[in-house]
Amino acid sequence: MTMSWTPAPLIPWATPTPTDPLEPAGPRTLSNPLIPHNDYGVLGTPPEPGGWTPELSVSVVIPAYRAERTLPLTLAALARQTYPAHLLEVVVVDDGEAPMGPLPDLVPWRTRVIRPRPGVWGKPSACAAGAEAADGDVVHFLDADLVLFPEHVEAQMRWHHLADYLVVLGHLRFVPGLDEVPVGEVLAAIEAGAVDRLFEGGTPQWTMRRWDETADLREAGLHAFSVTVGATLSVRAELLRAVGGMDRTLVLGEDTELGYRLAQAGAVFVADRAARSRHIGESTVMRREQDVKRHNWPYLAERVPAFRWLRGHPHRRYLVPYVEAVVRVGDASFEEIRATVDGLLASKLPDVAVKIVGPWGRLGDGRRDPLDDPWLDLRLVRGCYEGETRVAYCESLPEDCAPVPFRFHCPPGWVPSRNTLGSLIKFADQRCLGVVSVALEEWEPAAPAGGPEIVHARLERTAALNRARWCARWCARGSADGSVDGGAADLGDLDDLVHEMFGTLWVAGDTWGLARAGTVAALVRTPRKIREQPRKDPPSRVSGLRGVRGLRRVRGLRRVRGLRGVARLSRTARLVRRRLRAMVSPG
Repeated sequence: MTMSWTPAPLIPWATPTPTDPLEPAGPRTLSNPLIPHNDYGVLGTPPEPGGWTPELSVSVVIPAYRAERTLPLTLAALARQTYPAHLLEVVVVDDGEAPMGPLPDLVPWRTRVIRPRPGVWGKPSACAAGAEAADGDVVHFLDADLVLFPEHVEAQMRWHHLADYLVVLGHLRFVPGLDEVPVGEVLAAIEAGAVDRLFEGGTPQWTMRRWDETADLREAGLHAFSVTVGATLSVRAELLRAVGGMDRTLVLGEDTELGYRLAQAGAVFVADRAARSRHIGESTVMRREQDVKRHNWPYLAERVPAFRWLRGHPHRRYLVPYVEAVVRVGDASFEEIRATVDGLLASKLPDVAVKIVGPWGRLGDGRRDPLDDPWLDLRLVRGCYEGETRVAYCESLPEDCAPVPFRFHCPPGWVPSRNTLGSLIKFADQRCLGVVSVALEEWEPAAPAGGPEIVHARLERTAALNRARWCARWCARGSADGSVDGGAADLGDLDDLVHEMFGTLWVAGDTWGLARAGTVAALVRTPRKIREQPRKDPPSRVSGLRGVRGLRRVRGLRRVRGLRGVARLSRTARLVRRRLRAMVSPG
């Protein structure tokens, strides 16, 4: 006897049942829990296979290239799944040069074969074509050389009934190829439901080590996406479309890159050991690990800023920046805006892009007085960075900057030190914070009723804000007629959700090297050990070393000879460190 199962309510949100992904059809109450970081344990224990009633449909997408021997095994295993057949469809993407032959007899009830567009090839393109053709609520990617255990699909799908922003990864082991295990024996084991007895043990996938170290990714925090493997992965179709699907420009490493973009969209990654499968033969990584890394790392360095070890160059640009810095023109002068933008571009982080937000459409090309132009400051700002490719101009700011992992709002006239951005991001990462607000000064508006305001900079984690938007997008806005507004919540509401799931914090600006343009404090570098509270007496001058001449006077720095020279140099290094610390000490 089957019985319906409903997860224990955590934080309920009134949500509609959407018939169209963008238009809510009518209100109903669902539990859309807030998951902190990647700790999906707050969802509770999912139901056991066979003890619940599924509702969501799933499309299994299988890219097939030279898989004549293994694809029949994958399809046969899918035909014996415990998930309801009327909720499961299989889309085989024939990626070979010539069309494949007819399908075997043992296949799922709803199975179809499609061909990608002419001239398009590779696994990412095949997966993208299959996902576009899929009709299910969930897209489940599978390799064409996997043998699934009967409960594999059901085990993954039970999670998608709990929250709609999960990415579920299956448990995978590698077993001997078909040269050692005949095809007929595998098919017989599938028919008899004895796959576990046929394929006992096997070599675990490299990701299993990471699962073991992080309580099945619940403690993986911000880097759970790094073990995304597309061999057996499922995700809500709406979430997959929101991030743009697979990157067709890649031919390897596409699953890791997709996992990164899903993480920036706010996804939570679930490692399910009950979703078992066996890979026939060794993977390419097992056979040629170094060659795979040599091929993938240049492409991932361009697209995944979170892999900091791949971005060792101190000055070059990348396809996806690490930080998008935003400066709003407002009524600021050209000098104030330039000081802020120049400070951002001088950051020690090499992959920073700057967006200057202003009414650029008002700058016409008609005759004007060049010195008395009412829009002179705006023109000077636009002309100042014509050759700087890291600076872009926009009239309005997009809702988020994904796949860029951070957005930093800096008010014009405030200058960050070279260490400010790097130190703030390190601070946020160490505490997994979603938003860090940096208080700069208190401003009294002209209207007395407005009350004082705090001028502040703001560091936003893209993944945190997007997860908050994902959770809040169907929130009911109370109205007299009971109608539902499906729009996103305002920034204050989002910050409350971010605080629940990631945490938010206010810190003092002078501690982090942010100072008014033209002040001496703006030129003093940030101390190595950052404190949350501002100094009582911030340094007003640099003392101790007198530039290069002071360094030249340090005894033993001119030359090093033999062991005595090495000892002398170590003493010199200690002396230099003491004097450098004196440069940033209070007073």
